Order: sequence, then C-alpha cells, then structure tokens
Amino acid sequence: MIRIMKIEDYEKVYDLWIHTAGMGLNTTDDSKEGIAKYLLRNPNTCFVAEENGEITGVIMSGHDGRRGFIHHMTVKPEYRNKGIGRTLVDFALSALEQEGINKAALVVFEDNILGNTFWEKVGFTARDDLVYRNKNIHILEAIDLI
Repeated sequence: MIRIMKIEDYEKVYDLWIHTAGMGLNTTDDSKEGIAKYLLRNPNTCFVAEENGEITGVIMSGHDGRRGFIHHMTVKPEYRNKGIGRTLVDFALSALEQEGINKAALVVFEDNILGNTFWEKVGFTARDDLVYRNKNIHILEAIDLI
C-alpha cells in the first residue's frame, strides 16, 4: 500500500535511510524537525510504501512552485525488484503534476551505481551540461551510514 508520509513515520523512515547504501544525510535537514518542516511545506507529495505496518519504501518530493525535486527515495533491499520504487516515483510525479509542476529533478551520488541504474530505468536522464553547486548557509554534520 502506498500512502502519504506523516511525521509519525519518521523513526521508521529514518531507520530505512541509515541502512541504505548511497544515501546522503545530515543531522540538520534530516532531523525530525527538518523533515517535519519539509512535510509541512509539501503535505501531498511525500509517500511511504507499507506492508503489514512495516515501511518498505519512501520517497520525498516537493517543489518551489516551478520545479519538482525528489529526495531520499529508497526501498528496503528485500522488497526491491517488485515495482515498489517505480510505484513510489509514479505517485510522487503524479502529485507534483497535480500541483502544476511539469518537470522534476534529483541528485544521485556518482558512485551510487544501484541508484543511478534505477533512475535511468524510470526515465530520468543525466545532465552533462550542468554543474551542481552547493553552499552551506550553516555548517551541516554528515551522518555516517551503517
């Protein structure tokens, strides 16, 4: 079952994230408070996959009024290759479209082979004409994944 993500899902979702290779997290944006802020701003575009009360996948998506963005999408390894990831992407893109968004972007670490392969399979193309730039306004502490 796919449903809207709620802040009450945070602990289970966070546990999934920290056990996903290739995930990039920090202690500020990905804290419960940071995710609550994101969900408040994007109440209809973040989803979890659930089976028997267990969260098996998650996708966070939102927009700035012009472009959609996808963050922290993953599916538990034992539930992969069953269409859950693709379904989560479909839900997120449909929700963004309902909010008037026509294009979505995401960032994947270059060495995340599994993630990059998945995103190519669901139709996301690499942009070689762009340089991704980042500047921290505050110092962010990365989370070491298990």
